[in-house]
Amino acid sequence: MAGLQYLSGFGNEFTSEDPRCPGCLPKGQNSPQQCPYGLYAEQLSGAAFTAPRKENQRSWLYRIRPSVLHQPFTVEEKGLLTHDWNSVQPNPNQLRWKPFNIPNVDEEKVDFVQGLATICGAGDPKARHGLAIYIYTCNIPMGEKCFYSSDGDFLIVPQQRGLFITTEFGRMQVDPNEICVIQRGIRFNISVDGPSRGYVLEVFDGHFELPNLGPIGANGLANPKDFLTPCAWYEDRDVTGYTVISKYHGHLFSCKQNHSPFDVVGWHGNYAPYKYDLSKFMVINCVAFDHADPSIFTVLTCPSLRAGTAIADFVIFPPRWSVQEKTFRPPYYHRNCMSEFMGLIKGTYEAKEGGFQPGGGSLHSIMTPHGPDAECFEKASKAELKPEKIAVGTMAFMFESSLSMAVTEWANTSSIDPDYYQCWQPLKKHFDPNWKPTDDKEPQTFSF
Repeated sequence: MAGLQYLSGFGNEFTSEDPRCPGCLPKGQNSPQQCPYGLYAEQLSGAAFTAPRKENQRSWLYRIRPSVLHQPFTVEEKGLLTHDWNSVQPNPNQLRWKPFNIPNVDEEKVDFVQGLATICGAGDPKARHGLAIYIYTCNIPMGEKCFYSSDGDFLIVPQQRGLFITTEFGRMQVDPNEICVIQRGIRFNISVDGPSRGYVLEVFDGHFELPNLGPIGANGLANPKDFLTPCAWYEDRDVTGYTVISKYHGHLFSCKQNHSPFDVVGWHGNYAPYKYDLSKFMVINCVAFDHADPSIFTVLTCPSLRAGTAIADFVIFPPRWSVQEKTFRPPYYHRNCMSEFMGLIKGTYEAKEGGFQPGGGSLHSIMTPHGPDAECFEKASKAELKPEKIAVGTMAFMFESSLSMAVTEWANTSSIDPDYYQCWQPLKKHFDPNWKPTDDKEPQTFSF
């Protein structure tokens, strides 16, 4: 959207002032006796005070009214939002969902918060450990409401229509093929201009980080400069009965106040929301043989206490060149010690060109077998191995977790594809005990 301003970088110490109030940030200190323009100073902490400096996240907000100025919270209807992982029988099957239905606005008006539905997850926000995966389907703006999660950080993936997001730190437009992260405690309002759908990953532990690059070097994958944080923007607006919705311990609560919460005139710090355009991802891929592990496509990771093991990774499968020799190029057949939830923003996914549709999803739980369907296997096993641009016009993604995720009662029955397993049933036996190896200089082939 024209007129929106952003700050470039990931994890930076930013400073931002609304240009209508130059000099609103205090000079030389955070909490002066009197702030410029008669503002209130408020710190928002995203880490413990004593966290190591490299992990410490906080921002100072200079606002017209402090956020404490509100009425008491009361219980709010939470709809299909749940973190109850124990009341439903576990389901180890391969699961696939058809595109989740978006309510017809003439029949039911639904905003972003009302349209949040939990698909699966694990852990407990009270213990600050775990994650939840949601789908959102909505058709109207939030209006005179804002929302924040006390439980974790939201990674939002729009699939149908963009989101205009107003936060305490400023405004941003997030369109399909972009993502945004809004951290724990940050208040935001989402406006849509029609039927909208997308995915949300919430992590209860720490925060998202860029993955380590190791021998890749100093550059590659998601480059820090391509992450954009909104510049300060405020509104000084009295509103009778403005609603603040808090997600706390997996439940929703609401309170009333008589002003807009988006009254931050200036801010500084390293705890702020951001967006990222997935088309800017610098792809690493095999150029000789074999299919690399999908970890080379990691955009963001929320690490656990075990080195190299994530509470959640956000992985994408962008357009790229496929050039491997003597190689079955699609993803390999796999049983994983991680849980894999996949979604599709647009196009078709190379390993399953039919059935897996934009706005749907799939879940392959820990140690549940998965891989290319029969049609993909037959096609790729016979294909001429020439350089090929793959995934053009497509963007699939994966939320991968070391935790074993439970599926909610709603997700076990809503939009589920009961015939998903059938895509593997035509797989044939090709074993030939009389097979002889060929010259290693030539591709090894079998009779199909």
